[in-house]
Parts: sequence; structure tokens; C-alpha cells
Amino acid sequence: MTAFHTRPLHVGLLAAALLTSACGKKEAPPPPPKQVGVVTVQTEPVTLTTELPGRTSPFESSEVRPQVDGIITARLFKEGDFVRAGQTLYQIDPAPYAAQAANARAALARAQASIASTQALARRYGDLVKINAISRQDYENAVAGSNQAQADVAAQRAALSAANINLRRTRIAAPISGRIGTSTFTVGALVTAAQTQPLTVIQRLDPIYVDITQSSTDVLKLRRQLLAGDLSRSGGAARVRLKLEDGSDYGVEGRLQFTDVTVAPDTGSVTIRAIFPNKQSLLLPGMYVRADLVEGTQAQGILAPQQAVTRNEKGDPVAMVVGAGDKLEQRDLTAPRTVGDKWLVTGGLKPGDRLVMDGAGMLQPGTPVKPVPWTPARQNGPAPAQQGPQTSQPAGQQGPVGGGPDRTGSARDTNPTR
Repeated sequence: MTAFHTRPLHVGLLAAALLTSACGKKEAPPPPPKQVGVVTVQTEPVTLTTELPGRTSPFESSEVRPQVDGIITARLFKEGDFVRAGQTLYQIDPAPYAAQAANARAALARAQASIASTQALARRYGDLVKINAISRQDYENAVAGSNQAQADVAAQRAALSAANINLRRTRIAAPISGRIGTSTFTVGALVTAAQTQPLTVIQRLDPIYVDITQSSTDVLKLRRQLLAGDLSRSGGAARVRLKLEDGSDYGVEGRLQFTDVTVAPDTGSVTIRAIFPNKQSLLLPGMYVRADLVEGTQAQGILAPQQAVTRNEKGDPVAMVVGAGDKLEQRDLTAPRTVGDKWLVTGGLKPGDRLVMDGAGMLQPGTPVKPVPWTPARQNGPAPAQQGPQTSQPAGQQGPVGGGPDRTGSARDTNPTR
């Protein structure tokens, strides 16, 4: 009977001991908020550019053609040289035209000699007709003969002038100054005034034109932004920079000269012409180039590092910011173009927002975090001296987004997100 009551007593003592042990343990404290690197969004002036294809064309171009028929007796230039306006390029055999000029000169002298006799006859007949010594008809014939002689003199003077012009045209001169190309005719070749093939071509290359094509939609959008005041242009003329065929920068800035008033119906594009200095003749006609057209400056632009911008399931740009109570918020962004390694954000961010650069990982919106200032060194950690910087934000652009008030970004419309 005693043993039967002892077992329940042991069980009760064991339960009491377990209860006492559980009450003695404290609850584990919640983990501290995860540390995230942030930059503070600020506005700054941003220069907007568009990269467009273009072709170079000469400032002036002249196809040299003969204006008289004849045999070329001399070529007086070296192909590829710089020639000046008025410089003799070819000489056509002048002998036939010199003979024509001499013949015209003699005909003029004969016509001038006949004027004196016809004028004297008209004066004498004038006196005789007053006393009715001759008929009125004879007098009128004499006056007409005098007038005809004067007309003959004028005609022969014009013929002499035309003969002299043709004689001068046997000397073919450069119509403009510039670089001369290949001669397509040699000494001894017969040339004619009606031929379609030029003797050579002269092109003025300094300055030089760059013809750029841009869609009419983009031109319309740019004009609306300028009219609305969203963009501004200093001096009223857009600036243009060039990249050459080998990818190098031309180094000399040009200016926009005009935009064509006609849209090409087959391509829907508009031709924009820019002009560049070309003192070293580095640019040659027909070169393919890439033109960075400076559209204008957006005074209150917001730049977000590409590292901070991701894509949602729809492919739209999004970013994490630290909101009220140091909790994560996801923002949908409007980022139509890039600025180097940054996005130009036109919607979704405002000045003062704390943009998350790293540390968020797989954290969900609403998660409490501990924001700390972000730097490239914090992202990459200590790096060997020989290792170049591999950060998404170049040196000199730390701290607030945009890099400070003394920096102007350059937005390139090459990767739009609508």
C-alpha cells in the first residue's frame, strides 16, 4: 500500500522540478536590425545628350568641268594638294579661241569704220530734204543705214567679248579654295563643255559638316521640352561632340547649325546638320561618326546609381529606400535614360530620400534596418593595391546621389526605359 502511493509522489516532484527550470530561463532577445548602406538623394543640373549616327560632308564642294571644247595641253596642280580660288588647274589649247577673238576684233573695226560714212550721209540728206532736193524716202533710208551701222558695232563688240570669254576659259581655274582630288583626265585628252564627268573635285574641309539623322518623334519631344522649360540651352545653340570610327573622341566640340524642315517619308527621320572645326583635316568626307548631341540641361535632375536600381517581375525599374521608422520601402521608378553609371530618375524618388545601395539582400519591404552612409570601400572591402576599382560608382561620386553641386552629369539616351 505504501509503495503504491510513492510513485505518484515521484512524478509530481519531477514535474515541479521541470517547471521551476523552465521559469528560470529568459526569452531570447530579437535580432538587431540589419545594417544597410544608403546614399541621400539630391538634385543637380544634368546635361542631357543623345548619341546618333552621322556622316561627314564637305563645307564646300566643287566639280571642275570645262566650259569650252579642246585638247588639254597642261595640268598645273598636284593631286591631293591644297589649291586656292583662282589658281590655274588645266590649260586647254587656246589657239582656236585666239583666232576667233582676232576675227571678232577685225569685224568690230570694220563696223566702226562704216559708222562715219553712214552718219555723214544721214546728215547731208537731212539738209537736202529740208529744201526738197531729195525725196523723203531717200532721207529715211540714210538714217536707217546709220542706225544699222551703229547696231553692227554693238553686235561685233558683243561677239568680241564672247570670243575673249571663251579664250579665257581655256585656262581652267579653281572656283573655290580647298583640297583637290584625283584628276580624271590627263594631258592630251579631248574635253567638251557638255561632258558630265568632272575633271576633278575640290572640297573645302575646314570647317566640315556632320549630317545626323534623328527620328521625328524624338525631335518633337525635344522641342516640347524646350518650350515647356524642362530643358534649357545656353546661348540657344545645341553643342555636339563626336566619336570617330575607331571609338576615340574627336576632341573638338561643334555646334548645331540647323534642323531640316522635311521628314523623310521612308524612314520617318529628320536630318540635323552640325558644323565642326577641322584644322588638322582629321575628318574626311563620307566618314561614319557617332554624334553626342547636347539637347539641353535639366536643372533639377535626380541621378540614381545603377547598383541601387533593380527590376520587378514586369521588367520595370524599382529601388529600395529607408522610410519612416527606418523601415524598407520599395519604390517604382521612372528612369528613361542613363548618365554614365547612373539612371536619370524622373519619377519615384525625391530629394532627401535614403536610397539603399547594399545590405538589403532578401529583405522584404517593411523590414526594420539600420541605415549607414554608403561608400565604395564599404561595398568592396579592402582591396590589394594592384587591383583597380570595380565599383559601380566612380571615385569622386561618393555620398549623396549626384556627387555634389559642382558636378554636371551627362545623360545619354541609349538605354531608355519607358
